[in-house]
Amino acid sequence: MRVPPKNTVDALGPFDRALWRKRRDRTAARFADADFLLVETVERTIERLEDIKRSFPSAAVIGAGNGAMATALQGRFGIETLLQLDASSVMAQMAAKAVPDAVTLVADEEALPLADASLDLIVAPLTLHWTNDLPGSLIQMRRALKPDGLLMAALFAGSTLQELRTHLTHAEVETTGGLSPRIAPMADLRDLGGLLQRAGLALPVADREIIPVRYANPFRLLTDLRAMGESNVMRDRHKAPLRRDTIARMLELYAGSVDATGNVTATFEVAFLHGWAPASTQQQPLRPGSAKMRLADALGTDEKPAGEKAG
Repeated sequence: MRVPPKNTVDALGPFDRALWRKRRDRTAARFADADFLLVETVERTIERLEDIKRSFPSAAVIGAGNGAMATALQGRFGIETLLQLDASSVMAQMAAKAVPDAVTLVADEEALPLADASLDLIVAPLTLHWTNDLPGSLIQMRRALKPDGLLMAALFAGSTLQELRTHLTHAEVETTGGLSPRIAPMADLRDLGGLLQRAGLALPVADREIIPVRYANPFRLLTDLRAMGESNVMRDRHKAPLRRDTIARMLELYAGSVDATGNVTATFEVAFLHGWAPASTQQQPLRPGSAKMRLADALGTDEKPAGEKAG
């Protein structure tokens, strides 16, 4: 494992990146106790790659974690050179042990030490939702791709932890009469698709998978979130510390929402982003007015002038 010169950036934004890295360091030892969402994400990412019939000689994993993604990629998809990066030095050490043949670096998603046009494939599993500058990170990854190189990213979005958010909101209003930032805001899928275009990626695709997780009690969910390194790192968290009576009321409300099996549900929405570095060999949209057939003819219907009602 190599540690390059310090390249972390803590730009102003909603998240305390330094705290996030420290928590990621601390959770590394018990990450295996709650890695099920990463396992699911790796499997679903690999399924998507299997649908793409081409080779990627040089590949990088941004957010290496415990090395699960690099392990799944190693020896497949024509990969000859594999790079792993993680903002946590402890996680990077784990990833390096898991995949010793890969080059492993300690590097922040907001300041990637990647040369321009150096990679055929970049995969980023479940860390980008904690970046303060997601558009900037995507732009850096696009620049690091060779022409017609592929970026595949997965991050929590939209409805993630909607049940926890709802019950915590009600509990805090009841116990304190106000609200404070407790759960990170999640990007909408449509907005994420727009960010791919903004980053200059061609043929962008954004889709999602809803993963419901059932718990015998909601306290186990909180334990898993800490083990995943997904607990609150918003900068404003200290303005109103979370009170014990608020937590107790939230757990009470959450426990009252059991389903027919006697369990409570925690929803995780994983957005999968897919885009290519522009290349002249890619499909291009036709110029306006270059069509050789009228749409009305293709549909077998009569064309009506604008403003005229059909029938």
